[in-house]
Amino acid sequence: MINLLPPDVKQSYRYARRNVALRKWAVMFAVALFGLAIIGTFGLLTLQQSTNKYNHRIASTQQLFKQEDFAGTQAKVQDISNSFRLVVKVLSQEVLFSKLLSQIAATIPPNSKLTGLDINQTQGGIDITAAAKDYGTATQVQVNLADPANKIFSKADLVNVSCGSTSAADPDYPCTVNIRALFASNNPYLFINSKGATP
Repeated sequence: MINLLPPDVKQSYRYARRNVALRKWAVMFAVALFGLAIIGTFGLLTLQQSTNKYNHRIASTQQLFKQEDFAGTQAKVQDISNSFRLVVKVLSQEVLFSKLLSQIAATIPPNSKLTGLDINQTQGGIDITAAAKDYGTATQVQVNLADPANKIFSKADLVNVSCGSTSAADPDYPCTVNIRALFASNNPYLFINSKGATP
């Protein structure tokens, strides 16, 4: 088909088509901008609402801590914990003397006798004095007390042995032995370990 329209009319039609296309693009661009504005506004409102909600929660939590005296309660709990540790420490050093004396007496060899005990509360140890009929028996006292099968002491060191003293309290037992012993941690004769101890 041959277009016989004058050139001015043809150019007018061409510009009209371009104007229609540009108008469509402008409308689409405006709609996109409007959509972006709505999305941006909605996002800002949601963010503001979330911020307000979390601020309200923080304020409520802080108010609750103030009402419940959280810091004071925490200090009381720490104080109770410290007191409990002190009780455990004190009880771990308390000795059940009646059971301990019976066990020590059972470990003393024949021809010897227990003459003295001195408890050292600060170091968890004990100084033992015994009398014996001879030097061999005196050293056997230390060997028996150091035996781990007795479950009394983790170690028992011989401090000194003296025999033949004229100032001995009992002439039948002329030897005196001094032993320094340290309680074993699993000693059933300590109060804190006494649950399973035999009477």
